[in-house]
Amino acid sequence: MTAAAPAVPSTVLQKRLGLPFAIAIMAGSVIGAGILRTPGVVANEVPVFWAAMAVWALGGVYVLLSVNVASELTTALPRAGGIYVPVREAFGDGLGLLAGWAMWAGGAAGMAALSLAFAEFLAVAVPAMSPFTAPVAVAALLMVTGFNAIGAEEGRISNIVGLALKLLLLSGVIVAAFTLESSGPSSAGSAASSVSPGEAAIGWIAFITAFQIVLGAYDGWQAPTFFAEEDKDPARNIPRAFFVSAVMLIAIYLAINLSVFTVLDVETLRGSDLPVALLIETLLGPVGLKITGLSAAIMALLTLNAIIMAQPRILYGMARDGLFLHSAMLVNRGGTPWVALLIGAVVAIPMILTGAYVFVFKIQVAAGLLAAVLYNAAYFALRLKRPHMPRPFRAIGHPVLPTLILAITIALFAAVVIADPVSGLWVAGLIGVCVPVGIHLGHERRKIGTIGHI
Repeated sequence: MTAAAPAVPSTVLQKRLGLPFAIAIMAGSVIGAGILRTPGVVANEVPVFWAAMAVWALGGVYVLLSVNVASELTTALPRAGGIYVPVREAFGDGLGLLAGWAMWAGGAAGMAALSLAFAEFLAVAVPAMSPFTAPVAVAALLMVTGFNAIGAEEGRISNIVGLALKLLLLSGVIVAAFTLESSGPSSAGSAASSVSPGEAAIGWIAFITAFQIVLGAYDGWQAPTFFAEEDKDPARNIPRAFFVSAVMLIAIYLAINLSVFTVLDVETLRGSDLPVALLIETLLGPVGLKITGLSAAIMALLTLNAIIMAQPRILYGMARDGLFLHSAMLVNRGGTPWVALLIGAVVAIPMILTGAYVFVFKIQVAAGLLAAVLYNAAYFALRLKRPHMPRPFRAIGHPVLPTLILAITIALFAAVVIADPVSGLWVAGLIGVCVPVGIHLGHERRKIGTIGHI
């Protein structure tokens, strides 16, 4: 009797995902506890109602311009790896490696920050948890990582349910702001009128700073690109998910900002780290702070779930192209790249315990914008390099709108480097490492391939 051959570990992702998940993963990756904080930060830079609303609307326009390009690139190259895939396809292994690492490192820092945010917001609702912020954060990270290790189907369901819960929580805030009586100003107009003439003269530096903060609140819109290979019909689902989610995000963010301007005066809003908590406290009394803390903790945990599910797909794509450890391609029965998943947790835990995620975030802002520049440039490079490549979705308004988003990302990258030259130096160092390493790995891979064909 012949012994059964040992099972070969799978390295193939499974096509289990569809349109509802694509919408949920994009909107769920963007909408987090950050929207409960950022209205106050933005209002501090632009303390005028119409100007603050304009910045949030412009952030939405940025996302719409971005997903227009992303829809073409993702449907043309529906492979795991996110923005890394078209950058490598257009510019080679070196810049592909740079884009991949920039996105992955930023995501790892995001995992650490969201874990801590969960613990901190939980402590607002349950003060007794305050001394245990770091252990609670690590426990949350490990719990969500373990849940995602089960499989893609569980991740699909949890993200869809998670988005529904977030929308329910935020809708409750919006409805309460316009239906319940409060002791503060009752209209956005009165809030705006309390600003002095000097404050009303908003400078360009403040406006650009506010815009960068808003873009941070919209960050995460790239999420559907990580799962294109696992989508049952990416040519149809990815563009629809991009545009539906973008419109949803704009509507929610504008409504939340309108709510806080309606209930709170500008000075209170500017001085608040958690303006939505003040809004609810104004409407419901002291219990409002605890409700906000618990709601924010839930939103942070759900956003952490979305990011932890996406992160392994970056390493998986890089590993398949020979730019990372081959073991990162191992996929379990549930369809999860489990080794890549564990690597993310191993890197994020020290960031939680040491606060290193703050350092990574500072560098990632510049590195992420450089990756965005390369991504949008890849659109034009691939149009020239591979004009006959099948493109199920062709970007609207070519070449004007894609040129506009490329120009915006270049300007933002330049502004960040000028404002923070140290981050610019770190990015230069990252380029100095990634480009030659990527080129070397590419040569080695081609050499092995050549030998294999002899």
